[in-house]
Amino acid sequence: MSWLLSALLAMASGMAAAAPADDARVVFPQSVAQGALVIGKVPPGSEVEHGGRRLRVTAYGSVVFGVGRDATGPLLVAVRRPDGGTQAVGIAVTARDWPIERVNGVPPKTVSPPPAIAQRIRREQEQVVQARERDDARADFAQSFAWPLTGRISGRFGNQRVYNGSPGSPHSGMDIAAATGTPVRAPAAGVVTLVAPDFYLTGGTLLIDHGHGISSNFLHLSRIDVKLGDRVEQGQVIAAVGATGRATGPHLHWGMSWFDVRIDPLLVLERTAKP
Repeated sequence: MSWLLSALLAMASGMAAAAPADDARVVFPQSVAQGALVIGKVPPGSEVEHGGRRLRVTAYGSVVFGVGRDATGPLLVAVRRPDGGTQAVGIAVTARDWPIERVNGVPPKTVSPPPAIAQRIRREQEQVVQARERDDARADFAQSFAWPLTGRISGRFGNQRVYNGSPGSPHSGMDIAAATGTPVRAPAAGVVTLVAPDFYLTGGTLLIDHGHGISSNFLHLSRIDVKLGDRVEQGQVIAAVGATGRATGPHLHWGMSWFDVRIDPLLVLERTAKP
């Protein structure tokens, strides 16, 4: 029997375990919202699995993962401590309401693109998917994230989008209204993993990896001020607001992901306490 299965069976059967010492504690929130970034604490040197992935563990015992827009609980996290003991944690998920956002005035060819353009969109999206699979040991995600610019929230994560009357995918990030040319600053430190000045749907597109599968993407940019592979620090100017790609006016789209799981930047900004 694998250690993962043993941990899950122990959880399901309610088996009691002796209280571990402080340095052997496993700490995760009891409940999280859909779209949340979850940071937990395990004994350094532990092995941790969640969502079919082996999670990286920092030298001080932190692990991180994201909760999808449509996730339901309980989320299961399996931990094998360095002493061989196993523990499974169940985390409840709080459902959120997802209003409908109607976006009119979008160029029709970006809503129903012809076959050649659709093929281009797929190629560009594949570049984004590959960049999001990066799994560095850096722990830049553990910083308290900052707003990349000041402005009105004009589009919220998770809301169902309707473009020119045609249903689209849920909004994958947060839109912040600002004038073209407004500087965009890195919300946390990281490494630039994708620079694309002219993607069809997202226009000027920039990805920054924060380590352990956590990344930020910035879309519709009028200018990109960093290069592929650059190390950026929190607060550094990385780009400028624009209205490139599928956009009806100048704004910054800031999205965040844990690998292929989209998470809500606003919840990341509101998270103040870490285990």
